[in-house]
Amino acid sequence: MSPPTGDRAVAGIAARQRGLVTRAQLAGAGLGRGAIEHRVAQGRLHRMHRGVYLVGHAIPPPLARETAALLACGPGAVLSHRSAAALWQLPTKGAREVEVTLVARRPASRPGIRIYCVPSLASRDRRRHAGLALTAPARTLLDLGTLLTPRALEQAVAEARARRLVSSGVLLAALDRAPKRRGAAALRALLRQESGPALTRSEAEERLLALVHAGRLIFPESNVRVGAYEVDFLWRAQRLVVEVDGYAFHSSPAAFERDRVRDADLGDAGFRVRRVTWRQLTEDPDGVIRMLRRALARGEH
Repeated sequence: MSPPTGDRAVAGIAARQRGLVTRAQLAGAGLGRGAIEHRVAQGRLHRMHRGVYLVGHAIPPPLARETAALLACGPGAVLSHRSAAALWQLPTKGAREVEVTLVARRPASRPGIRIYCVPSLASRDRRRHAGLALTAPARTLLDLGTLLTPRALEQAVAEARARRLVSSGVLLAALDRAPKRRGAAALRALLRQESGPALTRSEAEERLLALVHAGRLIFPESNVRVGAYEVDFLWRAQRLVVEVDGYAFHSSPAAFERDRVRDADLGDAGFRVRRVTWRQLTEDPDGVIRMLRRALARGEH
């Protein structure tokens, strides 16, 4: 026998919401209070939050907790802070509660949901990702400034840049829209720290070549392919590769791991890899020259 019309309507709604429905949607499908409670008692509906139910199986599918939190908090709610960071795949420890931001209203607390209230949230600070409303990457990083250590925030910003989710200009614009927001000071301090000796790739490469010239060292090939990779500098006869690590793209755990895989592959191909950071180039140029001289001398034996 086919299911009743109301249950078919409920199934259709749940299919669009990761298996979830609200009490209002159940009522719209023709189910009254008694019918809802009967289905709960039978195990056909499972309460996730007050007025939000999981249809059928009791085990929620991926992202059902986040979807349920948005449904429970009502129109205009967005995932934020660590919950938004998780969807953007930024390196933060997940929160036990789903974190949600609401605009200009303060609803009753709900178990399993941590609610943040703000007076306004610009459209540029909102996104949809995986079908869910959440804060834009830049706003997410600003909010994380209230929860993370400076080092953890640095890693999150670095990974967001590596994924091309944000730029310095986008981050500064987000700060301009919420200059007094908690977390703004931490993000602004990080950007201020970066604005000192940070170098673009071309500037860093020019500086390293100037050090090669000053140290009267053998000049390398630059931006050349070695196997599957394009390397910054190659001393082919000495089997030496030197990579210049930029601040923004080598601070996160994911970037660190990618670099280690790259270095291992080059090592397997018989090349020695040395990495030079922008801090070394700007603050210890003599040390860079000494490192290069020793590495080149080793390759001559």
